[in-house]
Formats: sequence, C-alpha cells, structure tokens
Amino acid sequence: MPDPQIPITVVMSVRNAEQYVARAIDSVVAQTFGDYEFLIIDDGSTDATGQILSDYARRDARIRILRGPSRGLSAALNLGLAQARGRLIARMDGDDVCLPTRFERQFDFLRASPDHVLVGCRCALIDPQGRPICEKPDTPLDHDEIDRMLLQMKWPLVHPALMMRAEPLAKIGGYVERYKTVEDHDVFLKLAEIGRLANLPEVLLHYRQHFSSTVFTTADAQTRNLVEIVTAACGRRGIAIPEADRERKPERVSEAQHRRNWAWRALAAGNTGTARHHALAALRATPLSAESWRAMICALRGR
Repeated sequence: MPDPQIPITVVMSVRNAEQYVARAIDSVVAQTFGDYEFLIIDDGSTDATGQILSDYARRDARIRILRGPSRGLSAALNLGLAQARGRLIARMDGDDVCLPTRFERQFDFLRASPDHVLVGCRCALIDPQGRPICEKPDTPLDHDEIDRMLLQMKWPLVHPALMMRAEPLAKIGGYVERYKTVEDHDVFLKLAEIGRLANLPEVLLHYRQHFSSTVFTTADAQTRNLVEIVTAACGRRGIAIPEADRERKPERVSEAQHRRNWAWRALAAGNTGTARHHALAALRATPLSAESWRAMICALRGR
C-alpha cells in the first residue's frame, strides 16, 4: 500500500552486474530529487554484485536490498513492487545511468498531469564501455503515438527510464511472470487502457547497449511474447491485429551487424570515436564483408 509520506520508490533488479551497478546506483544517489526509497532486488547474483549492494546500503539509509534465488526479471520486479511504499514507481536497471534531474522532472510532470499514469523520457544510447552512440531514435512524446507504436510492436518507451503511478500498476496486476522478456510491453499496453502515457523531451537516461542484455539474446522469445501481448491487447480493445503481425518472425542479427549499426548511428550523431571503435570490431569479426569495409572507411573519413 502506498505511503503518502513517500513520494517515490525506485525499483531496480540486478543479477551479476558487478561491472556496471556502482555507476547505476551513484546516478540514483546523485538525483536532485532525493526524497525516495531505493529497493534493489538481487536476483541470485553469483559475482561481486551482492557485496557492492551491501556496501551502498550501509552508507545510505534509503537503500534496501531484497535477496533471493534467480527467478527472472518479472518476478524480481513484482517482489520489489510488493515491498514498495512510494506513490510513484521509478524503474531503473543496473547497467544504465540516470542524469541528475530525471526524478525531479518526471515527478513534476506527473504532479501536474493527473490523467497520466506513466512518463518516460528521451534516452541516449551508450555502448558497453559507456561510449556515446546516439540519441535513441523514434521516441514520441504524446500518448496517441506511443500507444500506436506499442500496438505495432515498436519500442517507444524505455523501461528503466520510466516513472509510473503505483496504484494503476497494482490495478493491472504488475508484471506477468511467465514473460521472461518484453514483460514491459504488456504493462505499457495495459496502463494505456486506464490512463495516458508520455515521454519528456529531454534526454534523462543513458541506456547501455551490450551483448548480454535480453534485447540481443532472446529474439525468439521476444517475438513470440510480443505477438501474444499485442494480440491480447487488441482483443481487449475489440480491434483486429494485422495478419503480418500475427505471423511475425524473429529477426536475428549478428554481433558484427550490431556493431556496424552502432558505428553508423554514432557516425551520424558525430561520435566518430565510437563509430571507429565498432566499425573496426565488425571488420575484425567479418574481414571479407563489404558492409564492414564500408563502415570502416566511412568511420575513418568521419562521414
């Protein structure tokens, strides 16, 4: 049950995140809006993550650690929601970085917009080492466009960049635990049916891209779950899902192709150092690829 004295609960699930988690926590601790509780669910970590979390909890009374065996992200987030006391839920992941005014800006928006149940923001993509890639493309600001893109199985919201009202989130039942990936898409569509969604126009999160994240490792499950989630949403709304979406096939992209994509995006954004790094990595992985050579040459030229 939300406590009116606690404005925000930050909910973050981590597993074996020793490489990044300290930077993520530091970015939460450094927020200009500091009136929150911070629940971190250690979902069965076997590396140094647990010790890092314990060290932070000893230093900051706002941080509470919930520990248990690994059950997956959806179950871990539900555990956090069950313990949360804040009126608002701010999501965060253990490999991303909040900009200092994120909570302040999102809190002010939701306070001024009682018809909205969720607000995200624009995000900057960074690579595994934190190099800048580009601003995430296709981030609509208004409810109608966000909802339209969700129904098209697109990506208009970034889960760890969101702040949501606790009561509507509880009303829809939180996260469906059998969805081990794209669990957030189901939550977004359900929330869109009882309130409005928005993104703020500022970049307020650095969203890390890396090859161990589910976006790169679970293509089959992502596609299967997306089709099921959107089909269910269309059924609730009394609309038909397009045939092409019902028959959608997973898109499998190699690591070299991901690196070429990062190189092209970084080059377009003026981040030539990042572009050269990933173009070279793609070329080393696929030295006979004309696409890799083209990316490398363009990155060296800076255009």
